[in-house]
Amino acid sequence: MSAFLYPGRHRIAVLVRQGLLPMELSIVHQLFAQARTADEERLYEVVTCAVAAGDVRTTADFAVSVSHGPEALAEADTVVVPASDEDYEPRADGRLSEPLLAALAHIPAHARIASICTGAFVLAGAGLLDRRRATTHWNSAARFRRLYPTIELDPNVLYVDEGAVLTAAGEASGIDLCLYMIRKDHGITVANDVARSAVVPAHRDGGQAQFIRSAPPEPQRSATGRARAWALSYLDQTLTLCDLAAQESMSVRTFTRRFRDEVGVSPLQWLTQQRVERARRLLEETDLPVDRVAEESGFGTTASLRQHLQAQLGMSPSAYRSTFRPSCT
Repeated sequence: MSAFLYPGRHRIAVLVRQGLLPMELSIVHQLFAQARTADEERLYEVVTCAVAAGDVRTTADFAVSVSHGPEALAEADTVVVPASDEDYEPRADGRLSEPLLAALAHIPAHARIASICTGAFVLAGAGLLDRRRATTHWNSAARFRRLYPTIELDPNVLYVDEGAVLTAAGEASGIDLCLYMIRKDHGITVANDVARSAVVPAHRDGGQAQFIRSAPPEPQRSATGRARAWALSYLDQTLTLCDLAAQESMSVRTFTRRFRDEVGVSPLQWLTQQRVERARRLLEETDLPVDRVAEESGFGTTASLRQHLQAQLGMSPSAYRSTFRPSCT
Protein backbone atom coordinates (compact mmCIF):
# COMPACT_ATOMS: atom_id res chain seq x y z
CA MET A 1 0.00 0.00 0.00
CA SER A 2 1.28 3.47 -0.91
CA ALA A 3 2.46 5.69 1.93
CA PHE A 4 1.07 8.70 0.06
CA LEU A 5 -2.67 9.15 -0.36
CA TYR A 6 -2.93 12.29 -2.52
CA PRO A 7 -1.20 11.84 -5.91
CA GLY A 8 -1.57 15.49 -6.95
CA ARG A 9 0.42 16.88 -4.06
CA HIS A 10 4.16 17.30 -3.71
CA ARG A 11 5.27 14.28 -1.66
CA ILE A 12 7.76 14.75 1.16
CA ALA A 13 9.30 11.82 3.02
CA VAL A 14 11.13 12.48 6.27
CA LEU A 15 13.74 9.79 6.92
CA VAL A 16 14.26 9.50 10.69
CA ARG A 17 16.89 7.49 12.53
CA GLN A 18 17.45 6.24 16.07
CA GLY A 19 18.33 9.17 18.33
CA LEU A 20 16.09 11.55 16.39
CA LEU A 21 15.97 15.21 17.42
CA PRO A 22 12.17 15.48 17.62
CA MET A 23 11.94 19.21 16.91
CA GLU A 24 13.39 18.65 13.46
CA LEU A 25 10.69 16.14 12.56
CA SER A 26 7.90 18.42 13.77
CA ILE A 27 9.30 21.40 11.86
CA VAL A 28 8.89 19.62 8.53
CA HIS A 29 5.36 18.39 9.25
CA GLN A 30 4.17 21.69 10.69
CA LEU A 31 5.49 24.06 8.05
CA PHE A 32 4.70 22.08 4.93
CA ALA A 33 1.22 21.26 6.26
CA GLN A 34 0.51 24.99 6.49
CA ALA A 35 1.29 25.63 2.81
CA ARG A 36 -2.05 26.07 1.07
CA THR A 37 -3.54 27.31 -2.18
CA ALA A 38 -5.87 30.31 -2.26
CA ASP A 39 -8.70 27.75 -1.93
CA GLU A 40 -7.12 26.29 1.23
CA GLU A 41 -6.00 23.10 -0.49
CA ARG A 42 -2.81 21.61 0.93
CA LEU A 43 0.18 21.81 -1.38
CA TYR A 44 2.25 19.07 0.27
CA GLU A 45 1.79 15.64 1.76
CA VAL A 46 4.35 14.62 4.38
CA VAL A 47 5.04 11.12 5.67
CA THR A 48 7.63 9.85 8.13
CA CYS A 49 9.68 6.77 7.38
CA ALA A 50 12.63 4.93 8.91
CA VAL A 51 15.21 2.34 7.94
CA ALA A 52 12.73 -0.12 9.46
CA ALA A 53 9.18 0.62 10.56
CA GLY A 54 8.60 0.65 14.31
CA ASP A 55 9.55 2.74 17.32
CA VAL A 56 12.33 5.26 16.83
CA ARG A 57 14.19 6.51 19.89
CA THR A 58 14.46 10.29 20.27
CA THR A 59 16.73 12.51 22.33
CA ALA A 60 13.72 13.28 24.54
CA ASP A 61 11.95 10.93 26.97
CA PHE A 62 9.63 9.49 24.33
CA ALA A 63 9.84 7.42 21.18
CA VAL A 64 8.18 8.04 17.83
CA SER A 65 6.13 5.25 16.27
CA VAL A 66 6.93 5.15 12.55
CA SER A 67 4.56 3.20 10.30
CA HIS A 68 6.58 3.33 7.09
CA GLY A 69 9.86 1.76 6.12
CA PRO A 70 12.25 2.97 3.39
CA GLU A 71 9.83 2.03 0.62
CA ALA A 72 8.13 5.41 1.21
CA LEU A 73 11.28 7.11 -0.11
CA ALA A 74 10.66 5.64 -3.56
CA GLU A 75 7.54 7.78 -4.00
CA ALA A 76 8.96 11.03 -2.66
CA ASP A 77 9.48 14.27 -4.56
CA THR A 78 11.50 15.63 -1.65
CA VAL A 79 13.37 13.71 1.06
CA VAL A 80 14.33 15.42 4.32
CA VAL A 81 16.92 13.89 6.65
CA PRO A 82 16.86 15.32 10.20
CA ALA A 83 19.71 14.96 12.68
CA SER A 84 20.32 12.03 15.01
CA ASP A 85 22.54 11.68 18.04
CA GLU A 86 24.48 9.03 16.11
CA ASP A 87 25.89 11.90 14.01
CA TYR A 88 27.86 13.11 17.02
CA GLU A 89 30.10 10.03 16.81
CA PRO A 90 30.12 8.95 13.14
CA ARG A 91 32.22 6.05 11.94
CA ALA A 92 35.89 6.89 11.66
CA ASP A 93 35.82 6.40 7.89
CA GLY A 94 32.64 8.47 7.45
CA ARG A 95 30.79 5.58 5.83
CA LEU A 96 27.15 4.88 6.54
CA SER A 97 25.74 1.60 7.80
CA GLU A 98 24.61 -0.87 5.16
CA PRO A 99 20.91 -0.67 6.22
CA LEU A 100 20.98 3.13 5.91
CA LEU A 101 22.70 2.99 2.52
CA ALA A 102 20.11 0.45 1.38
CA ALA A 103 17.31 2.75 2.53
CA LEU A 104 18.77 5.74 0.69
CA ALA A 105 18.96 3.66 -2.48
CA HIS A 106 15.15 3.84 -2.63
CA ILE A 107 15.25 7.59 -3.35
CA PRO A 108 14.38 8.27 -7.01
CA ALA A 109 16.81 10.18 -9.19
CA HIS A 110 14.45 13.14 -9.63
CA ALA A 111 13.92 13.73 -5.91
CA ARG A 112 15.16 16.80 -4.07
CA ILE A 113 17.11 15.89 -0.92
CA ALA A 114 17.57 18.12 2.13
CA SER A 115 19.22 17.70 5.52
CA ILE A 116 18.74 19.52 8.80
CA CYS A 117 21.63 20.11 11.20
CA THR A 118 23.95 17.10 11.35
CA GLY A 119 21.72 15.20 8.95
CA ALA A 120 24.31 16.54 6.48
CA PHE A 121 26.59 13.70 7.64
CA VAL A 122 24.15 11.26 6.03
CA LEU A 123 24.12 13.11 2.73
CA ALA A 124 27.92 13.34 2.81
CA GLY A 125 28.37 9.68 3.71
CA ALA A 126 26.12 8.72 0.80
CA GLY A 127 28.25 10.73 -1.63
CA LEU A 128 25.48 13.24 -2.35
CA LEU A 129 27.58 16.25 -1.38
CA ASP A 130 30.83 15.36 -3.15
CA ARG A 131 32.41 18.54 -4.55
CA ARG A 132 29.37 20.58 -3.57
CA ARG A 133 28.86 23.34 -1.02
CA ALA A 134 27.11 22.38 2.19
CA THR A 135 26.56 23.44 5.77
CA THR A 136 25.99 21.74 9.09
CA HIS A 137 25.92 22.78 12.73
CA TRP A 138 28.95 24.92 13.55
CA ASN A 139 29.84 22.67 16.47
CA SER A 140 30.28 19.72 14.09
CA ALA A 141 32.16 21.62 11.37
CA ALA A 142 35.67 20.42 12.27
CA ARG A 143 34.55 16.78 12.42
CA PHE A 144 32.70 17.14 9.11
CA ARG A 145 35.75 18.61 7.36
CA ARG A 146 37.96 15.85 8.72
CA LEU A 147 35.67 13.13 7.39
CA TYR A 148 34.71 14.76 4.09
CA PRO A 149 37.55 16.98 2.84
CA THR A 150 36.22 17.15 -0.75
CA ILE A 151 33.04 18.90 0.37
CA GLU A 152 33.11 22.70 0.49
CA LEU A 153 31.70 23.27 3.97
CA ASP A 154 30.42 26.71 4.91
CA PRO A 155 29.55 26.80 8.63
CA ASN A 156 28.73 30.52 8.50
CA VAL A 157 25.37 30.31 6.74
CA LEU A 158 21.89 29.15 7.76
CA TYR A 159 21.39 26.93 4.71
CA VAL A 160 22.88 26.08 1.33
CA ASP A 161 21.01 25.38 -1.90
CA GLU A 162 22.92 23.25 -4.39
CA GLY A 163 19.90 22.62 -6.58
CA ALA A 164 18.85 19.03 -5.99
CA VAL A 165 20.63 18.90 -2.62
CA LEU A 166 20.10 21.36 0.23
CA THR A 167 21.55 21.52 3.75
CA ALA A 168 20.49 23.50 6.84
CA ALA A 169 22.82 24.46 9.68
CA GLY A 170 20.94 23.65 12.89
CA GLU A 171 17.54 22.83 14.31
CA ALA A 172 16.08 26.32 13.92
CA SER A 173 17.76 26.64 10.53
CA GLY A 174 15.49 23.80 9.46
CA ILE A 175 12.68 26.35 9.68
CA ASP A 176 14.59 28.70 7.38
CA LEU A 177 15.25 25.91 4.90
CA CYS A 178 11.65 24.65 4.84
CA LEU A 179 10.35 28.17 4.27
CA TYR A 180 12.94 28.63 1.53
CA MET A 181 11.83 25.43 -0.23
CA ILE A 182 8.18 26.49 0.03
CA ARG A 183 9.08 29.87 -1.39
CA LYS A 184 11.04 28.27 -4.21
CA ASP A 185 8.14 25.91 -5.00
CA HIS A 186 5.20 28.29 -4.65
CA GLY A 187 6.43 31.86 -4.29
CA ILE A 188 6.79 34.47 -1.60
CA THR A 189 3.10 34.85 -0.75
CA VAL A 190 2.60 31.21 0.22
CA ALA A 191 5.88 31.14 2.17
CA ASN A 192 5.00 34.33 4.03
CA ASP A 193 1.58 32.94 4.94
CA VAL A 194 3.25 29.83 6.38
CA ALA A 195 5.72 31.95 8.34
CA ARG A 196 2.91 34.12 9.68
CA SER A 197 0.93 31.07 10.75
CA ALA A 198 3.96 29.65 12.57
CA VAL A 199 4.84 33.08 14.03
CA VAL A 200 8.39 32.97 12.69
CA PRO A 201 10.25 35.39 10.40
CA ALA A 202 9.86 34.60 6.71
CA HIS A 203 13.56 35.28 6.25
CA ARG A 204 16.38 35.67 8.78
CA ASP A 205 19.48 37.75 8.24
CA GLY A 206 23.02 36.68 9.03
CA GLY A 207 24.42 33.24 9.54
CA GLN A 208 25.73 30.86 12.15
CA ALA A 209 28.53 33.21 13.17
CA GLN A 210 26.09 35.01 15.43
CA PHE A 211 25.44 31.79 17.37
CA ILE A 212 29.03 30.63 17.89
CA ARG A 213 30.14 31.10 21.47
CA SER A 214 32.73 33.86 21.79
CA ALA A 215 32.82 36.87 24.07
CA PRO A 216 29.72 37.28 26.28
CA PRO A 217 27.17 39.55 24.56
CA GLU A 218 26.47 42.95 26.02
CA PRO A 219 23.29 42.90 28.12
CA GLN A 220 22.04 46.20 26.71
CA ARG A 221 19.66 46.61 23.80
CA SER A 222 20.87 45.98 20.26
CA ALA A 223 23.69 48.40 19.53
CA THR A 224 22.94 48.60 15.79
CA GLY A 225 19.23 47.89 15.54
CA ARG A 226 18.25 51.51 15.05
CA ALA A 227 20.67 51.88 12.15
CA ARG A 228 19.34 48.73 10.50
CA ALA A 229 15.73 49.91 10.82
CA TRP A 230 16.70 53.28 9.37
CA ALA A 231 18.58 51.72 6.47
CA LEU A 232 15.59 49.59 5.49
CA SER A 233 13.61 52.78 4.93
CA TYR A 234 16.26 54.21 2.59
CA LEU A 235 17.45 51.17 0.64
CA ASP A 236 16.80 52.93 -2.67
CA GLN A 237 19.32 55.64 -1.79
CA THR A 238 23.11 55.69 -1.60
CA LEU A 239 24.07 54.67 1.95
CA THR A 240 27.56 54.73 3.42
CA LEU A 241 29.14 53.30 6.54
CA CYS A 242 29.30 56.85 7.90
CA ASP A 243 25.53 57.23 7.40
CA LEU A 244 24.83 54.00 9.29
CA ALA A 245 27.27 54.71 12.10
CA ALA A 246 25.81 58.19 12.55
CA GLN A 247 22.41 56.68 13.39
CA GLU A 248 24.00 55.12 16.49
CA SER A 249 26.37 58.03 17.21
CA MET A 250 29.38 55.74 16.83
CA SER A 251 32.63 55.85 14.96
CA VAL A 252 32.71 53.76 11.80
CA ARG A 253 35.22 51.39 13.37
CA THR A 254 33.14 50.79 16.53
CA PHE A 255 29.91 50.49 14.57
CA THR A 256 31.41 47.96 12.15
CA ARG A 257 32.74 45.80 15.00
CA ARG A 258 29.46 45.84 16.93
CA PHE A 259 27.44 45.25 13.78
CA ARG A 260 29.42 42.15 12.90
CA ASP A 261 29.14 40.87 16.49
CA GLU A 262 25.35 41.22 16.39
CA VAL A 263 24.49 40.25 12.83
CA GLY A 264 27.35 37.98 11.77
CA VAL A 265 28.27 39.88 8.60
CA SER A 266 29.67 43.33 7.84
CA PRO A 267 27.30 46.33 7.46
CA LEU A 268 27.89 46.50 3.71
CA GLN A 269 27.31 42.76 3.29
CA TRP A 270 24.07 43.08 5.24
CA LEU A 271 23.03 46.08 3.13
CA THR A 272 23.58 44.08 -0.04
CA GLN A 273 21.56 41.18 1.41
CA GLN A 274 18.65 43.53 2.15
CA ARG A 275 18.78 45.03 -1.33
CA VAL A 276 18.79 41.58 -2.89
CA GLU A 277 15.81 40.67 -0.70
CA ARG A 278 13.91 43.78 -1.80
CA ALA A 279 14.75 43.07 -5.43
CA ARG A 280 13.47 39.51 -5.05
CA ARG A 281 10.22 40.76 -3.59
CA LEU A 282 9.75 43.30 -6.38
CA LEU A 283 10.52 40.70 -9.05
CA GLU A 284 8.04 38.25 -7.50
CA GLU A 285 5.21 40.61 -6.56
CA THR A 286 5.26 43.39 -9.17
CA ASP A 287 5.47 43.90 -12.91
CA LEU A 288 8.05 46.68 -12.60
CA PRO A 289 10.66 46.67 -15.37
CA VAL A 290 14.02 45.31 -14.28
CA ASP A 291 15.67 48.74 -14.45
CA ARG A 292 13.05 50.10 -12.02
CA VAL A 293 13.60 47.13 -9.73
CA ALA A 294 17.31 47.99 -9.74
CA GLU A 295 16.53 51.59 -8.77
CA GLU A 296 13.95 50.73 -6.08
CA SER A 297 16.23 48.18 -4.44
CA GLY A 298 19.22 50.53 -4.36
CA PHE A 299 21.42 48.86 -6.95
CA GLY A 300 21.02 51.75 -9.35
CA THR A 301 21.63 49.94 -12.62
CA THR A 302 20.40 46.75 -14.21
CA ALA A 303 23.99 45.58 -14.55
CA SER A 304 24.61 45.98 -10.82
CA LEU A 305 21.36 44.17 -9.96
CA ARG A 306 22.25 41.35 -12.34
CA GLN A 307 25.73 41.02 -10.84
CA HIS A 308 24.46 40.78 -7.25
CA LEU A 309 21.60 38.39 -8.02
CA GLN A 310 23.97 36.17 -9.95
CA ALA A 311 26.45 36.20 -7.06
CA GLN A 312 23.90 35.44 -4.34
CA LEU A 313 21.26 33.39 -6.14
CA GLY A 314 22.97 32.14 -9.28
CA MET A 315 20.23 33.66 -11.44
CA SER A 316 19.68 36.75 -13.56
CA PRO A 317 16.74 39.06 -12.70
CA SER A 318 14.72 37.82 -15.67
CA ALA A 319 15.43 34.17 -14.85
CA TYR A 320 14.46 34.75 -11.22
CA ARG A 321 11.20 36.42 -12.23
CA SER A 322 10.31 33.67 -14.69
CA THR A 323 10.95 31.06 -11.99
CA PHE A 324 9.09 32.69 -9.12
CA ARG A 325 6.49 34.69 -11.03
CA PRO A 326 5.61 32.45 -13.97
CA SER A 327 2.67 34.64 -15.04
CA CYS A 328 5.19 37.27 -16.09
CA THR A 329 6.92 35.05 -18.64
